[in-house]
Amino acid sequence: MSDFDPDTERATEVEDYTGEVPRVRPAAPADPAGFGDGDIADVDDADVGQSNLDDELAELAGEIDVLAVLAERDQFKDLAMRVQADFENYRKRATAQATADTDRAAGRIAEALLPVLDAAESAYLAHPDEVGPLLNLMLAELRKHGLETLDLVDQPFDPEVAEAVAHQPGDGGDVVVAEVLRSGYTWRGRTLRAAMVRTKD
Repeated sequence: MSDFDPDTERATEVEDYTGEVPRVRPAAPADPAGFGDGDIADVDDADVGQSNLDDELAELAGEIDVLAVLAERDQFKDLAMRVQADFENYRKRATAQATADTDRAAGRIAEALLPVLDAAESAYLAHPDEVGPLLNLMLAELRKHGLETLDLVDQPFDPEVAEAVAHQPGDGGDVVVAEVLRSGYTWRGRTLRAAMVRTKD
C-alpha cells in the first residue's frame, strides 16, 4: 500500500486541467415596473404615454360645453339665493307673528284686570288715603308692561279713545272732555278700552 500525498495529487489535477472556466452571467435585477422577461422600460415610451393622455384630456375638454356648464352653475346659484330669500322672509313673518301673538295674549290679561282697576278707583274715591298707595302700585307695575291710563280731561274729544255718554252745553266752542266717568287705557300704543266721558262745547 502506497502513501497518499494530497498536495501532490491536487497539483497534478490542476496541471492536467486544460478546460476553460465557464463565465457566470449575473442575474437580472428585479423588475419593479412589471416588464416581462428582463425587458427594460424605455423612457421615451413613458413620454409617449403621457403625451397620449394629455391629448385625450384635451379632446375631452373640447367636447365639454363650457358655456352650458356656466349657465347651469348660474341657474343653481340663483335657485339657492331664492330659497335663502324665501327662508329669510318666512323667518321674519314667523317672528312678527309670534310677537303679535304674545302682545295679544298679554293684552287679554291686562284687559281681564280692568275690572279690578275700576274697583280700586271706586275704592280710592271713597278712601283715598288707604287705597291710593295700592292703586298707584298696580298702575306702576302694569305701566312697565305697556298699560297706560288715558289722560283726557280738557282734551279735544276723540271718538277713537273716548265714548261720550253725557254732554253739557258750553260756550259753543270745540267739544272737549269735561269729566272722565270711567278710565280708558291703551296697551302698547293700542286702545285697550275707550274711556267713558262727559263732554262740553
